[in-house]
This record gives sequence, structure tokens and C-alpha cells, in this order.
Amino acid sequence: MRVAIVNQPGIKNLSIVDRPDPEAGPGEVLVRMRAATLNYRDLLTVEGGYGSKQRTTDFIPLSDGAGEVISIGKGVKRFKTGDRVVGNFFQEWLAGEPDHENMKSGLGGVIDGVASEYRTFPEYGLCHTPDHLTDVEAASLPCAGLTAWSAVIDQAKTNPGDIVLTQGTGGVSVFAAQFAILAGAVVIGTSSSNEKLQRLKALGVDHTINYTETPEWARNARKISDGRGVDVVVEVGGAGTLDQSIKALRPGGVACLIGVLSGSNHDFRLPLVVTRKIRMEGVTCGNREQFESMLSAIKQHNLRPALDEKTFSLEEIVSAFEYMRAGKHFGKVAIEM
Repeated sequence: MRVAIVNQPGIKNLSIVDRPDPEAGPGEVLVRMRAATLNYRDLLTVEGGYGSKQRTTDFIPLSDGAGEVISIGKGVKRFKTGDRVVGNFFQEWLAGEPDHENMKSGLGGVIDGVASEYRTFPEYGLCHTPDHLTDVEAASLPCAGLTAWSAVIDQAKTNPGDIVLTQGTGGVSVFAAQFAILAGAVVIGTSSSNEKLQRLKALGVDHTINYTETPEWARNARKISDGRGVDVVVEVGGAGTLDQSIKALRPGGVACLIGVLSGSNHDFRLPLVVTRKIRMEGVTCGNREQFESMLSAIKQHNLRPALDEKTFSLEEIVSAFEYMRAGKHFGKVAIEM
């Protein structure tokens, strides 16, 4: 089988090698991987920027993949040959709160990822792909999809009529907008590209703000909310956007902290956080129970993930990362295998 390997940090050091096809052992499922998608976290791991939570040599990247069951090992009951499946991001975090051990089980970090033609998974590390989705669409769900679901639905507990602000048009942000719409919220989307803002409108986003044309975008967000402030901000920017997020929130609102795209160190406005009783919550993907709930909702509402128009092959994985890093994409960047 063909496999993407990192032997030293850096996108340019990714190589495609041949490895023996794996076999399913007891309790394991062998999957023919059909598609994978990229996350910003994958870029960090390839470049060696994920700290002690990752390997840096002889390492298979990418956390998000989907495919077809080729064979099952002894004792497997949840799946059969021919089933279409998608991997759970944290292989060992099945339910409840995270702990140090299950947080070490993220695919494409300490554990080899899915950038390979075949991969074995423990039976409990997979979920069934919703019938209406393609493998490429399903491959967008484990990290970006579940992170957005955890933020908007599980942690922020978005209700109909709430106002949710999402930042940018990457995978997490677009999923967050879709799930907020699903929950009946009013959604404000931001981007530096008017073309991408039009694509958000086409997905059903109610209001858009170009943050390059309007650097103080919190004022616009508060104006849209009739001065009340928004209920939820899906914060992916980090240091460069947190001030505006805090200003945009209503008293008692929640900032779901997900990304650090514009920096990680920040002297944030503590007085506003305290006096407005703003809740700031870190979001790190989710467990299998949450993943299955999200998959059920996607199936029930026939929701389709937003994929970038450009796709890549496994041999083009370097180009795929460069394309994502350049910020040219809308939604998820996919690799078809």
C-alpha cells in the first residue's frame, strides 16, 4: 500500500512510500481508506509544531479519513465487510469527560493517521458513515465537524433565535455556521474575502462582515444584534481576534476557543470578561458518543459538508498542504485515495 510519511518536520519532507498491507487482528477492522481531509492541526503536526503530543519521525499524518471495511478480526460485531465507515478522532475517548490518557489517542498525532491506502482500527474507533454522504464528505467530519458540533451544540448549547458569530471560512468555521443554522440560530459570518462571504450567504448565513474592510467588526456584530451583543462566538483566530470577540459578546455570552490562527499569546480584556460574566471555553474535538450524535443529526437533516472545489490525490499531499496554508480554500480540503 502507499503511505504518506513524515521523517523530519516540514511539508517538503513528506514522502510517499510503499508498505505491506496490514491485516485485521482480533477486535480490529481493516479499512480501505477512500478519502481524507486536512485540518490546521495536521499542518502543525507535519511541521513539528504540536509539541510533546506528536511524533516527528516515521509518522503517518492526517486525522480525518473515511473508507470501506475490507475485513474484520475475530470478535468484531459492530461492522461487517462492505460497511462504509469513518474514524473517530480520539480513538480511546468513547464517552464522558476527557482525561490524560484518552487525550493521547488522537489520530495523526501520537498515533499514526489516515494518510494511507489501508489502515486497521480497533472496532470501537469507527462509526458508520451516513448513507447520503460520499466518502470525501464523511472524511471531513471527525475533527473539524465534531469540533464545531461540540462548540455550537454541546458546549454553547445554542438555541433557536440565538446569535452565533463564526470567524473565517475554514472547515471548523463553516461547520459551525451549518450547525448553528440547524439549531435555528441567526448566524453572522466573517471573512476577508467578499467572494467567500457570498458563499457563506449561499449556505444560509444571515449576515456577513468583511473583517479586512471593517477591522473593528465587533461594532457591526453588536449593531446586527440591536446593541445586545451576540450569544456565541466561535473563536478560531486567537490573539488577533479575541479582543473583538469579547467586545461582540452579550453579557453572559460564550466564546468557544478553538484556534490560534492569528497568534497564541494574548493580554485579553479581563475586566470585560468579569463584568459581563463572559464564559470562555476551550474546545478540543469530542468523544465517540458526541460524534455519533452529530452523525445522527447530519443524517436526519440531510446535511452536506462544505468542501473546497479543488481536491488532491495522496501523491499531491504536499500541494494540498500548501494550498490550505495559503488560505485559498473554502471549507475542507480533501484528498482522494
